[in-house]
Amino acid sequence: MNLHNKVAVLTGAGSGIGRALALLLAQKGCHLALADINPAALMATAALVQPLGVRVSQHALDVASRDAVAALPDAVLAAHGQVDLLINNAGVAMAGNFEQVSERDFDWLMDINFNGLVRMTRAFLPLLRQRNAARIVNLSSLFGLIAPPEQCAYSASKFAVRGFSNALRHELAMAGSTVGVTVVHPGGVATQIASSARMADGLSSADVAKRQALSKKLLRMPPEKAAAIIVRAIEQDKARVIVGWDAWFAALIERLMPVGYWGLLGRGLKL
Repeated sequence: MNLHNKVAVLTGAGSGIGRALALLLAQKGCHLALADINPAALMATAALVQPLGVRVSQHALDVASRDAVAALPDAVLAAHGQVDLLINNAGVAMAGNFEQVSERDFDWLMDINFNGLVRMTRAFLPLLRQRNAARIVNLSSLFGLIAPPEQCAYSASKFAVRGFSNALRHELAMAGSTVGVTVVHPGGVATQIASSARMADGLSSADVAKRQALSKKLLRMPPEKAAAIIVRAIEQDKARVIVGWDAWFAALIERLMPVGYWGLLGRGLKL
């Protein structure tokens, strides 16, 4: 895909990988429909992108809202006239084991990380089908390849993103569609997702501090580097992207030890 003069819809654009993607796409001449639940963060990203000479529209959006997602395609068409690329990047995290995480919090995470992604795909696929070449890019995670303890909700959502993306890619290919699907598995990228994670009610302040310290240790890749890998994969029409040496290593160990991998990977990571 040549990104010059294309139009990308990007969720979670207010920070982290989303903001880095917005900047890099704009540098390549790609017009942007930026969406985020935080209007102030969204405005800050738009302010960084606008001097690069592309059309930028801002859309305050909660991907968990059916009505808001359903209304977004018309707003994007009004601003840009077309959609060539959908990047489903918005996501949240939840700290705590399965018994600590309430049903309400589990559903909250799934509604954003998975159901929101599906809603966005359903809303924009008809517009993407109208283009000669288009692509859907879904952000899964390293935890869509492996399933660590205390990540039941998050891993469930990211494995679901992986399965949905792969099945949709196969369906579109069988139908002869011009829409491709890329699933992305980032490893430890230095974003705010861990520090802003919702905490289970049963966690003590000491538990929270330990988890945040571990996250700070593991999340090291600059978002800009992750964005560069993702954008290059979009340009090359790749179906799957693994971002970071930690994700590559974990994916390899999971293939070699599909049941017992955590006995190796979990060493030194206990809270």
